Order: sequence, then C-alpha cells, then structure tokens
Amino acid sequence: MKRIKLLIVLILTANFSFAQKIEKIYLDANDTTNNMYIAVLPENMPVKAFIFLLDGFGASPENVLIQTGLPKYAASQGILTIIPVLKTGPLYFGVDSASQQSLKEQISSVVDKYKLQGKDFYIGGFSIGGSCAVKYAELATRNNYPLKPKAVFAVDPPLDWERFYNGANRLVRINGKTPLNSEVTYMIDRIEKEMGGNPKNSIDNFYNVSPYSFSDTTQSAVKLLKNTPVMIISEPDIQWWLKERGYDYSYINIIDQVAMINELHQLGNIKAILVTTTGKGFRKPNNIKHPHSWSIANEIELVKWLTSQ
Repeated sequence: MKRIKLLIVLILTANFSFAQKIEKIYLDANDTTNNMYIAVLPENMPVKAFIFLLDGFGASPENVLIQTGLPKYAASQGILTIIPVLKTGPLYFGVDSASQQSLKEQISSVVDKYKLQGKDFYIGGFSIGGSCAVKYAELATRNNYPLKPKAVFAVDPPLDWERFYNGANRLVRINGKTPLNSEVTYMIDRIEKEMGGNPKNSIDNFYNVSPYSFSDTTQSAVKLLKNTPVMIISEPDIQWWLKERGYDYSYINIIDQVAMINELHQLGNIKAILVTTTGKGFRKPNNIKHPHSWSIANEIELVKWLTSQ
C-alpha cells in the first residue's frame, strides 16, 4: 500500500467566526503534484456534510483558497471541503474517463478517511472544474454510484464541447485586429485529442463526454440530472469579453448554461437554477476584473442553497 503523506496546518481566519484545520494529503508518496487534495475541516464542531470543490484549468488547491472564501465559510457551517488535484494533473480535461475515475476514487478515499458515511455530499467547481462536477453527477446517476451528490453547482463552466469547438474555430476564422488568445488554438487541439476527432467525424464522442449537448436530441446527458438540484452561476459580461478578448456569445459559456437549465426545467427539474451576476467578477489577490472568476459565487448564498436541498 502506498504511504500517505500528511501535512496539518491550523489557521485562524477573521472572515468567519470559526477556525479551520487544513490538511494537505498526498495519495502517492512519490508524487507531490498530482493525485492529492487539501481538506478544510471545521474546528470544534462536528462535520455535518462534505463538499468536493474542483478548480479550473491549471488546478491549484492553494489558488482556490485565495480566490474564494467558500471552503472557510463552509467549515464555519460544519461542512468539510475537499479541493483535489486528480491523477490527470492540473491541466486536466475534467470530463474525460481518466479524470472521472480519479475523482470517484478520491471521493471514496475521503469518505473512508474522515468517516463520512451517511453524511450529505455536495460537489461543485469553477470553469472546467464545474464541467467535471456536473459530469460526475450525471455518471453517478447513470452508473448508480454508491456516493451520489445531493446537489451540484458550477461556476461559469463550459458544458457543450461541440459548441466550444465550433466557437473556437470561428474565432480563428474571423480573427482580425484583436490579438487571438493562445487558449483558443490550444483548446481546438485539445478537444480533437480528447474526442478523437471533430464534431463531423466523432459526434458520438462529443455527446458521450459533454455534460450537455445542444444538438443531442436524445438528451442523453442532461436527462440524467432531471432529479438533481443544479445551480449554475455565471457573469455574462459580453461588453468585457468583446473589448478584452474579442469574443462574442458563441465562445462564452452562458449559451450552454442557459440551454441546459431550460432543458432541465422542461424535463420537470424545479430545482435547476441559473444565477447571473453583474460586476462581481474579480481575480485575487489584486482584484483584477474578470467575469470568469470564482468571485461571482457568493459563498453564503451558495452554502445556504446547498444545505436546503
């Protein structure tokens, strides 16, 4: 059995009324970059529930603690938070089978380690981490996992990789005076690699992997969430995207999010909600304006919603 390294740091925070204990767990003694997590535990109070919180592309648990007060506030409410880096590493795709298998293994390991059997379980994330969380909730239903989330949330996630791929290629085609962000061409290549092709020759893979697909008339992914509370949080500041990146609605994630929530409503899910914000998107520590940020999620309102499900 592989040894587990454990680093425990006790911290106090002025933001909330309780202290938190932070543990950094390495699941492989020979790997200090992947397959690990930070746990933020309540101090001096019992654990009532737990949440897996997945970061975006370039995932860093330490960065999550800088960008959002959610883990610390959750701890003040008796919720243990796990912020992982999966076996697939910080540049994970999230919805791929390897990432999902690693996530499933970590959830099981955490439940055993902290004796969380029977506790309420929530899952959520930012950007591709949100995509990962939504996909896990779908697979948990499809495959009848023993550990199903009571509720799932995602902060500005890409959900439809067909839309994302087509939008990226359109940006390349129309690119003029605005310098094109290198992320665009990188994601075109990455999606083709992950899907084994493009939407014209591998559409079934896009449907199978994407948490939501606008063009999939069978609703194969989204219908799996018809009985699951789902919250999507977004700040669709189109003026910022046009000015700063040269993007329009075809390449920002709001189109996926609205369409998915609408389909869930039509499927009868009255607990599927879309939260849109204005002027909340800032990246810390320098508070640089960016609508695609953890900060658009209000930790108090989010925890209240999760625990009300």
